[in-house]
Amino acid sequence: MTETRQHFSTFRERLLRRERLIGTFVKLPTTQVIEMLGELGYDFIIIDQEHAALDRGITDLMILAARAANLAPVVRIPEFTPSHVLSALDSGAMGIMVPHVASVEKAEAIARASHYGGGERGFVGVSRASNWGRVGSVQHMEQQDTQVVVFAMIEDQHAVDAAVDIARVPGVDALFIGRGDLTASFGKDPEASGKVAEISRRVAAAAQEADVPLMMLPTSRSDCEFAVSLGATALVLSSDHGFIRTAAAAAIRDIVV
Repeated sequence: MTETRQHFSTFRERLLRRERLIGTFVKLPTTQVIEMLGELGYDFIIIDQEHAALDRGITDLMILAARAANLAPVVRIPEFTPSHVLSALDSGAMGIMVPHVASVEKAEAIARASHYGGGERGFVGVSRASNWGRVGSVQHMEQQDTQVVVFAMIEDQHAVDAAVDIARVPGVDALFIGRGDLTASFGKDPEASGKVAEISRRVAAAAQEADVPLMMLPTSRSDCEFAVSLGATALVLSSDHGFIRTAAAAAIRDIVV
């Protein structure tokens, strides 16, 4: 997290420079939490359409709140379809996070849907993404193609071998290691933690080989040290659900006599 607050539109630039960026998942259909996170100095939020009840209307308002709070809004879409990508980007998202990217072909389709130049993103001239038509169509397309970030989530065991090729797809900007799904895929295996750690090292090496940034979700200070040791520069700290649960539990434990 930078000491001097930067405008949300520089998110991709700062990510590619490997600046330390701090964010969190937002799952509650509200704007007030986002305002608070901006005041606290977070750099970005991930609006979680995959695992939360967030429709297109509330997502639009959450993106507005993030931009107003100088947070870069990233939307984790529920699944890849061009329409999911388009609605988030037209509403002003500065990034798209796509779950379960396990092949180069899927990564290429995501990149095409997310970009104008060399891609297939549908055009609209008057939207929040174009500052409601303040910039001309050509400038709008150029700005979007240089500002929007595409995150590919590597969270399936069979995706690991393809991670470096996925990361090399033009238009894919960064990898996110989905350790939750990876851990779940091992079921009751007592060695799951160690296996996921090794997978994380392999995906991190793929990101380094492809020269793209790495995002991870550390769960403790020691886990954060592990993530940073792998080269992660974008760090996701818990979620609004997690923050509320932790604080509520601490209040009972620490205050009630």
